[in-house]
This record gives sequence, structure tokens and C-alpha cells, in this order.
Amino acid sequence: MRFDIATLFPEFVDNALNESIIGRARAKGIFEAHCHDIRAYTKDKHRRVDDAPYSERQGMLMQAQPIYDCYKAVCEGRRPHVIYMSPQGKTLTQPRALELSGLDEIFILCGHYEGVDQRVLDKIVDEEISVGDFVVSGGELPALLLIDCIVRTLDGALSQPDCYEDESHFAGLLEYPQYTRPEVWEGMEVPAVLLSGNHAEINKWRHIMRLKTTQKKRPDLIERLKLSEEELCILNNDN
Repeated sequence: MRFDIATLFPEFVDNALNESIIGRARAKGIFEAHCHDIRAYTKDKHRRVDDAPYSERQGMLMQAQPIYDCYKAVCEGRRPHVIYMSPQGKTLTQPRALELSGLDEIFILCGHYEGVDQRVLDKIVDEEISVGDFVVSGGELPALLLIDCIVRTLDGALSQPDCYEDESHFAGLLEYPQYTRPEVWEGMEVPAVLLSGNHAEINKWRHIMRLKTTQKKRPDLIERLKLSEEELCILNNDN
């Protein structure tokens, strides 16, 4: 899988993609990531890529020309799926990340300043994605979150698939509580079932705790799920 990231801060993005799990997956060739400096494609002698918007609003807007020329130079006849990281986009979800992991190529546009000239978005962007209902200074951090979320689902990125399949949001539920040594800390004990060695009971406990944790922390997620009568009984009894 290949990612092309168009950004004003290519070194920042590239360095982050060389760290931790994602960095190891990149080094193993599980995915490619190429960072492209939008400033390299401006025709302005001062390397400017922004200008004032046609309105009374303060701030600067990224121009269409450098972005479009960057896109054309990078793609060279190819047509990757183009994503613009934007607070106006649909919120990123684990199911959407899993869908995107099936693509061969993704081109990610990172905006900055007050945003991007709408015309280039209309011309090349397939979808806009948000990482939450808040605003940050640029699209670089959201792009890194998107790539991290996708790469974790690729074969070989993690030691085994259940490393991400058991995590929060994979099946619509949050993750169950986890514990490590020592067995007793500050008077609090690890749940006995986790020490039993009975894998069937452990799996049952984990599912129950996923339900209860989601109900407690994110009841909105519970409302979206089609729970069985047994699962509903577990939640009702817990209340």
C-alpha cells in the first residue's frame, strides 16, 4: 500500500512515520509513504503558497495552483484515492479505516492556514475526513492519525490480527480492562478469572467487560449496535 502526503511540513510527517510500530512496518515494506513539499510546486519567487481570501475574513488561504501541480507531478497519470484532512469531513471510524486499508494508493492533502481554495478540492478530492470535532493548525497530525489507523490493520504490521481486532471500536465496542504484574497493587487485585487459565471463561469475561465498559463510557455506541437478548440482559442486570 502506498501513501502520498502533500504537506508544507514534509520532514515532520516523514520523521513521525519512522517511529514505533508504524516505523517498523514501513521499514519492512508493508507500506510506502512519500512526503511531498507543496512549496516546491509554487510559481511564486518567494515560495508563497497562500493568499488572502476573497472575503473580509482574516487569515490566509492555500492556493489551488501549487497543490494541483504537486498532485499532477506525484501521480503522473495514476489516480489514487484523494483524501483532504478537514474538520468539515466525516469523522474517521475504525470501519472506515478498515475499508481504506483495501486500497492500493491514497493521496492525502494536508491543509494549513484558513484552509484550501475550494476549486482544487472540487477538482481532485474524493472525500474529506475529520479526526474529531475540533480544529488544529494543519492537516499533518490528522494525516498521521489516519495513516496509523490504517496501517495497523495491514497484514504483518502487528504481530497477529487480534492485536487490533480486540481493541476499542473494532467491532463497535470499547476494549475490556487489562492488567499486568503484580497480581496485587495498592490492595487491588487482578480479576481472578484472568489467573484461572480457563480461556473460555476469560473470553466470556472479556466480552462482558467490553459491553459494560462501552455502556459506561460511550453509551452512544451501544445504541448503534444490535445486541442479543443475552447481551441486553447483561447490561440490564448491571444497572
